[in-house]
Amino acid sequence: MKLNIGSSRTLLLIAAGIMLLLTTTGAMAQRRRVVVVHPARHPVAARHALVVRTGHPIHRLLPREVVVRPARRAVVVRAPLRYLPALTWRATFVTLPPRERIVWQDTETITRDEEWVDTNYGVDGNGNALFLHLEGTAQLNFAEVPYENGNVQVVDFNEESHGAGTYKILDVGGGGEHVMTVRVLAKSESDDAKLSVYLSK
Repeated sequence: MKLNIGSSRTLLLIAAGIMLLLTTTGAMAQRRRVVVVHPARHPVAARHALVVRTGHPIHRLLPREVVVRPARRAVVVRAPLRYLPALTWRATFVTLPPRERIVWQDTETITRDEEWVDTNYGVDGNGNALFLHLEGTAQLNFAEVPYENGNVQVVDFNEESHGAGTYKILDVGGGGEHVMTVRVLAKSESDDAKLSVYLSK
């Protein structure tokens, strides 16, 4: 059967219309499938007044409010607390002792949105040195290390910023002491910062 020119043109127009319709529908379907992903924001915990006990050896103006991270392991210091003179910290990169000399470790992650975070680690162990491994960048304020006998050693980080690496916080006594807890006041300057504390023998 022969088709005249008008019929051919009609068929071509119909085919072109169908192709256009299919292309438009496909593009619209693709547009509907596009999902816009926004960076996740960490929920910011409630802030509390910073608590420092009478006799605390750092006398500069400290942050008024902080996010408090309680220790995952509760440790009670029964002896009366006595603050030793604060140690001024010198930031020096070190290497962690071999794994067999690490007697305790714990990690806390803080975020930029939280600002100053009062991180607490329950240790309850004997050792001779404390180390901090930092991933990210953080401003460090001070560390507080109560011993079993009630003495509390404060290490003054002087609110300075430090980058990723491993640092020695302090040597713990001459022959080793029983460390009860470690408290670190820090503020993340990267999206988040991971603070890992180690006690070695």
